[in-house]
Amino acid sequence: MKTQALPEGGTSAGINLKKILVPVDFSPLSKKAVRYATRLAQQFGAELTLFHVVEPEIPPAFDGLMIAAPAVSTGTSSVCAGQMKTLVSSVRNAGIARVGSTLRCGLASIEIVDAAKELDVDLIVIATHGYTGWKHFAIGSTAERVVRAAPCPVLVVREKEHEFI
Repeated sequence: MKTQALPEGGTSAGINLKKILVPVDFSPLSKKAVRYATRLAQQFGAELTLFHVVEPEIPPAFDGLMIAAPAVSTGTSSVCAGQMKTLVSSVRNAGIARVGSTLRCGLASIEIVDAAKELDVDLIVIATHGYTGWKHFAIGSTAERVVRAAPCPVLVVREKEHEFI
């Protein structure tokens, strides 16, 4: 990491982003995270990877044992692939030439952390819906689990926050 001089005479470690991972669920909030990541990619000349996880349906259980492997609808995958293609095009139209996309099946937080490690990303930009109370307990927070396990810094984009993009 390079060191830069600050106007006051102090020093600070320079930030050098080369690869940014952006998990998306195609909600308006995750599209906001894509806009944040796009601006960062423009500023740092970074490569963007848009990432979506199709979570399998949980099969019925019999006496605590699963009777079948979790299934994923092929229709769901093709719809997600179409939405991803549209997002990639919008990022390219914003001037980011190095943008890719990945679709995976599994538990979102685990797949996101695994992808960050495999792709050796410098930053994850992820949206959070900001659920609290019972909804947070019942649904959980993918963003929170990613922050706890990520191998790199994580920028969490919230619905209600200062707009700087």
